[in-house]
Amino acid sequence: MKKEVRKCFENAIKDEKKGKKHKGLFIIQPDNKRAQEYLDKAKMNLELCDFYKEKGFDYKIPEEWFYTLYYCALAILSRFGIESRSQKCTANFLRYIKEKGLIEYDNEFIDRITVYSSKEEKSDVDERETARYSSAMKSEEISSKYEYMTNICKMAISQCEEIVFSDKKFKIPEELRIDDFTLS
Repeated sequence: MKKEVRKCFENAIKDEKKGKKHKGLFIIQPDNKRAQEYLDKAKMNLELCDFYKEKGFDYKIPEEWFYTLYYCALAILSRFGIESRSQKCTANFLRYIKEKGLIEYDNEFIDRITVYSSKEEKSDVDERETARYSSAMKSEEISSKYEYMTNICKMAISQCEEIVFSDKKFKIPEELRIDDFTLS
C-alpha cells in the first residue's frame, strides 16, 4: 500500500512540474476550514438524496451517496494537508493512514469510494455510474437500500466529524514525505 500511495505523490509532483493539473495527491497546508466545508458539502449531498427521492429522481441518488462519502474523505485529507485529484489515490491514502492507526474510520466507507480495475470487483463508483448512465429514472434497487445507505452516509459523516473536529495534530507519515512533494 505504501508504494501505491507514494506513487500518487510522485505522479502529482511530476504533473505539476510539467505545468499540468495533477492526478494524484499533493501536499499543501493542513486546512481546517476546507475540512469543515467538505463536511458541510457531504451533509448537503445527503439532504439532496431526500429531495431526489421525493421528486422521483432515483437515478441521482447513488451519485449523492458516493459524493457524501467522498467529501468526508476529502475533509480528512484536508486535515492532513493533502489535495487530491484522484478517487483511487484518496481511498489508498485513507486506507494507509487507517492501517497506520492515525485515524479511526470504518473500512466500509473507504471500500465504497474505491475504484477497482477488475470487472468482478464493484464499489459505489460502479453503482453511481450505472444509475447515472442507464436509461432508467426509477429503481427498485435504489429504493430498497435507501434507508441503509442513508445510515451508512450518516455514520461516515459522524466518524469524519470526530476526526476533523479533534484536537489531534495530523501529520503525513514520514515514509510518504519527500520535500519535493510540497507545493510552494
